[in-house]
Amino acid sequence: VQLQASGGGLVQAGDSLRLSCVASGRMLSPYSMGWFRQAPGKEREFVAGIHWPGDSTDYIDSVKGRFTISRDNAKNTAYLQMNNLKPEDTAVYFCAADSRGLGHIRRSTTMQYWGQGTQVTVSS
Repeated sequence: VQLQASGGGLVQAGDSLRLSCVASGRMLSPYSMGWFRQAPGKEREFVAGIHWPGDSTDYIDSVKGRFTISRDNAKNTAYLQMNNLKPEDTAVYFCAADSRGLGHIRRSTTMQYWGQGTQVTVSS
């Protein structure tokens, strides 16, 4: 599985972005998907995850109510809709896929597959 993340950019506080993660090489079933981020000088952290086939999601507290993770299994794509962005959301965002389920994605940064990062910069 190869994961290709896109959709990052430079925005102002309060703006929205939608990140996409397209998988190629293999179908994403039954992989759970996750989005992680890494800010300069900080460790990579879990942001949001979605179970296969998409009936369960999880978020870190700081993005609840602002970010929404979703997936289109027919398109082999996962999304992260980010609304009301804040400067503290600035980071490189990575998508990941893992067959060990949403719980694993929530607890670990060791994933079976990673996409390359996409930079999100939010100015105040």
